[in-house]
Amino acid sequence: MAISKTPSYQEIQGATGRVFRVGESSQEILGRSRNYMVYLPWVAMMLAGIYEYAYGSAVDTLQSAYGWSDTVTFLFSAIWGLFQAGIALPAGQLREKNIVSARTAMFAGGVFAGIGLITLGNTSNIAINIIGFGLIGGTGAGLIYATCINMVGKWFPEKKGARTGFVNGGFAYGSIPFIVIFNYWFTVGNHSWVLDLIGAFVIVGVCACAYFFKDPPKNWWPEDVDPTRWESNAGKAKRNLEKNPPAQKQFTWGEAMRRWQMYALWGALVLTSGVSFFGIAFESHYAKDLGWAAFVATVSAVLLALVNGVGRAIVGWSSDLIGRKQTLIAICVILGLAQWGTVWAGSMHNEILFFVFAVVSGFGGGAFYPMFAMMTPDYFGENYNASNYGTVYSGKLVGVFCAPLGAAFVAAEGYTATYILAGAIGLVSALLVLTLRQPKAGIVDPASVPAQSVPSEDPARSQVTSEE
Repeated sequence: MAISKTPSYQEIQGATGRVFRVGESSQEILGRSRNYMVYLPWVAMMLAGIYEYAYGSAVDTLQSAYGWSDTVTFLFSAIWGLFQAGIALPAGQLREKNIVSARTAMFAGGVFAGIGLITLGNTSNIAINIIGFGLIGGTGAGLIYATCINMVGKWFPEKKGARTGFVNGGFAYGSIPFIVIFNYWFTVGNHSWVLDLIGAFVIVGVCACAYFFKDPPKNWWPEDVDPTRWESNAGKAKRNLEKNPPAQKQFTWGEAMRRWQMYALWGALVLTSGVSFFGIAFESHYAKDLGWAAFVATVSAVLLALVNGVGRAIVGWSSDLIGRKQTLIAICVILGLAQWGTVWAGSMHNEILFFVFAVVSGFGGGAFYPMFAMMTPDYFGENYNASNYGTVYSGKLVGVFCAPLGAAFVAAEGYTATYILAGAIGLVSALLVLTLRQPKAGIVDPASVPAQSVPSEDPARSQVTSEE
């Protein structure tokens, strides 16, 4: 087992009390550039998004093969969403307590995600699919998602906007090849071996990425960026920091839970994710119920996933310029209006307009996720972000039920009333985000403030194994 000596470092306390650990390069910690912690999470996220963005395209074939109803297939989706979002907080706390490493979480995520797809392809038993696809598959996708998003923020604390958006985007547009497969080459006769191959592909791909995952030390700061100059709004970071000031301290999970901003962020994610789940679940269904060909349903689903993913990268970059809060408000408004536009296009039976609003809905339905992923460390710091963002992201636990609830509402009231309600919820989320402001430091966490002396080496980290 390889043993190496951790390089010396200094801990510097900035003007706001924030601590910066400087002196260690990513090469010394990782053995390679920190850019690997953008591209590897991006690849893993593309594989994890199959469940959320391609599953809807596979539903018709699965229903024909197994005799399932819409209620059953949406039940699987809801249970998957519960575990995908619900695992983020406990997994984050285990990582922060050094009980589970990022690498272990990713290995488990890859295996579990693959098992979920293989289960779906080999049995019609509802109970087994609830466990295999919903519980195990959802847990796997959630471990991948939470680990990848937190990894980027930790390795790029000074410029997390565009990079977090880029990685987050892979979760949506990575599913496009599978959307096409499920719409054109996925049949009752081949559904089993197709899902087996895709499940095996997910296991191999995610586990290959997982091997290189590693967290930086707490408070780590890139050695080529002067933290005091960065914190004082100097240089290229000036505009970004004016719009997105860094957290005033590293809030522990308990401290963050005593701030009302945590609950406002959680509530806003409940509303936005609910509208997004509804749009994803019903885009293809609505097109088919309007009598349009499979081509229209496929293209609208592909456009939704593509713009959903690309939009996440774009808003990550734009939020550095105009501010996270301002960007999120705009996204919520767009998300709400897109639902009204979709039903308007459907009522006019206009395919071109339907495509346009599929694009707009896809953008709004994914772009808010990286905003919450970035606003959480902007408000509460990076050190405990696995737990803090896990709490915010758990709002998706509630939002996921909008797909089955939407199905019931459509059956009772029709598409028009349901889409109008979804649009109104999107606008309400914009009003909630409007109330947000950064929390004040208040309580000081003694563990986050270093002594005046500057250590040259961390004895507890003087030896690290290759398995860390």
